[in-house]
Formats: sequence, structure tokens, C-alpha cells
Amino acid sequence: MVELGWIVFGLVVLVALFLDLFVFHRNPHKISVKESLLLSAFWIGVGLAFSAYVYHYKGSQAFLEYITGYSLEKALSLDNIFVFILIFSYFKVPEEYRHKVLFWGVLGAIVFRAIFIFAGIELVKAFHWVIYIFGIILIVSAVKLLITEEKEFHPEETIVYKLARKLIPMSPRYSDGRFFTKENGKLYATPLFLALLFVESSDIMFAIDSVPAILAISRDPFIVYASNIFAILGLRSLYFAASAILPFFHLLHYGLSFILGFIGVKMLISEFYKIPVLASLALIFSSVFLSMVASILVKKKSSPP
Repeated sequence: MVELGWIVFGLVVLVALFLDLFVFHRNPHKISVKESLLLSAFWIGVGLAFSAYVYHYKGSQAFLEYITGYSLEKALSLDNIFVFILIFSYFKVPEEYRHKVLFWGVLGAIVFRAIFIFAGIELVKAFHWVIYIFGIILIVSAVKLLITEEKEFHPEETIVYKLARKLIPMSPRYSDGRFFTKENGKLYATPLFLALLFVESSDIMFAIDSVPAILAISRDPFIVYASNIFAILGLRSLYFAASAILPFFHLLHYGLSFILGFIGVKMLISEFYKIPVLASLALIFSSVFLSMVASILVKKKSSPP
């Protein structure tokens, strides 16, 4: 029998997605920074309101784990936004169609995150030593993020791009925001579909970091999945404001790298010492905050001509 918590979670997600698609974005349009901030506030409100239900349903410890997992995923998702900026820029996606790509990308993420999370939890249950593999993955990811200051995007070199171009006929036209179009009786994929493929594949790559990280906070499938999904649901709205603001925070990747490294170490030493969840929450907030303050105080070096 399905637990009440899962039913409530599913209903909240379905209602929120319905509002997002059929009320807030009935007509494709360019989303302003002001609208983006209002929508982001709505999604954060939904996520925090659900935390109150978690407190009622599972108690204070589960509430703390949910808030920490939610904050961790929100912080790590900032790196996703940098990649989305590169994807939309490369494919020259019109601004009024970007929300549509992100909406369907998030629906795919809901499915893929479920697979990664439940598989990860079962792996840790069956083979406890997997937790150390996850810890090493996070530390390696932290080092890569630390030494890679500028992201480069070359889709033509990826397997996703090569397979898509080989298997699916492509049209260069956006065709009023459709993923597929018919030309001379033949079905073609538009650049919007290709952009969606890259959004989906990038989320799968980010899940390799974020799922092991959140398993260091909680092993409760309900807490892990709910906090992950509510953080992801607000990612689309956050993108439109963050894409204008994040380039100013050029040192943010140092804060995110520190968070990944800290969570990786937390997993590696979990058998000997369990770092309190509250300490993890404080560190996540302080790392993001300090890296943003440092970005304001330290001017970005100009690239050589």
C-alpha cells in the first residue's frame, strides 16, 4: 500500500506543474527577471511549505534532513544553470521557448532522478562499501570543478549530438516552438528538440554528483526524493533570473567545489564520525554566501585579447 506521504507529495507536484504549465505559462513569452523572481519565490514557497508537512509527517530530524537536502540540491543546481546558458546560447534558442525546453527537461529529470536515487539507496543497503565509492566520486568532482574556471561547450564533439544527427533528420527552423515539424511529408526534429536532449543529458551528468551527495544527508527515500524534486522544480524559474545575475559571481564554483568535497569527506568518514546534519546545512549556506561575497569584492581577471 502506498504511504500517505507519497500520495501527498505526488498531488502537490502534479498541482504545481499544472499551475506552471497551464496558468503561469499558457502563452509562450520572454520571461523577465521580475517574473522569474516571483515564480522562483512561488517554487521556494512550495518547497518550504512541504517541509512543514514533512515535520508533521516524520518529525524534526526528517524535517532537518529535508531542508538540508533541499538546500544542497539548490546550491548544486546553480552549476546546472551555467550549462543551460551555454546550451541555449549555442543553439540560439529564442527566449520565449526556453521555458518549454526546461519544463520538459524537468519532467525527464523527475524520472531519471527517481531511478538514480532508488538505485543508489538499494546499492548502499546491499553493499555498504559503495558509500566510499560515492565519496571518492564527489571529491574527484570537487577537484574538477575547482580547476575548471571557464566552461566550454562543444556539442558537436559529444555522443548525444553525433547520435542525434545520425538517427534523426534535422530541420534548421524552430517551427513556432515545436520539437518536431513536417516538411514535404517527412518528419524532422527542430533545434529545440536538440536543445532538450542536451538539457536532459546534462541533468543525468549532474545527477552523478547530486544524488550521492544527498545520500550523505539522508537514506530515507521519501526525504531524498522529495527534497531533490522540489529543488529541481524551481530550477526553470530560477534560470531566467540567475542567467542575468550568475555571471557576476565568478567565484561561485569555489563554493560549490568546497561543498562537494565536504560531502565526499563526510561519506568517507561516516563509519568513524557522523557530521551533524545541522553542521552540513550551515556549511552549505556559508559556502555559497562567502563565494558570492568574494566574487563582489574580487574583480574578475580580464581574458587576454
